[in-house]
Amino acid sequence: MTDNHINYIEFKAHNLMAIKEFYATAFNWIFTDYGPNYIAFSGSGLDGGFEKTDTQIINGALTVLYHSDLNTAKKRVIQAKGQITKDIFSFPGGHRFHFTDPSGNELAVWSDK
Repeated sequence: MTDNHINYIEFKAHNLMAIKEFYATAFNWIFTDYGPNYIAFSGSGLDGGFEKTDTQIINGALTVLYHSDLNTAKKRVIQAKGQITKDIFSFPGGHRFHFTDPSGNELAVWSDK
């Protein structure tokens, strides 16, 4: 581990089973349960977790994932019942799209291809 580098990321979720199913299907993440209110994930490039909440989720940060084939990534997100919020668009350095997961967390997927 390196000082001052992002080491972990946490999200809130309304339904931990739905979150696990979504990220396992869309991105092949691996999960470890830590009781009824928390699950950790790995296999994403950066480890993190989801904490169960009943309150409204307000996402203050955009987490960006990488995929070499945006069309494949987009299809997998849709198949896993994610919602595309911004279709594929270009930006300096590549292309990306945004989506929300079943709990409303917004993320993006980018590619330099």
